[in-house]
Amino acid sequence: MTDLASRRCKPCEGGVPALDLGAASKLKEQLDKRWKWAREGKGIEATFDFDNYWQTTAFVNAVAWIAHTTDHHPDISFGYKSCTVTYWTHTVNGLTENDFICAAKIDTLLD
Repeated sequence: MTDLASRRCKPCEGGVPALDLGAASKLKEQLDKRWKWAREGKGIEATFDFDNYWQTTAFVNAVAWIAHTTDHHPDISFGYKSCTVTYWTHTVNGLTENDFICAAKIDTLLD
């Protein structure tokens, strides 16, 4: 587990700046390589592939549980054998540490 995955999300109700590209890049280095920039650099996104629908929906449910327990919610889209997860903090229209914490927690699902 990375240090990020062991951290807790902090409530974010806006009024704080989004991470700059340098700070976001340092945090992104701690994630699995499948995480890519999204939303013109204001988000991160990863696609996860599975063998069947059951595995895909089990993963989606695990991601939903992480979102529920951290109170930080991604955009999730999925089909028969794949799931795409996109994180960005709506209240700051960009990335916060919470996005990287949750992405790291998702990475641990596949360890």
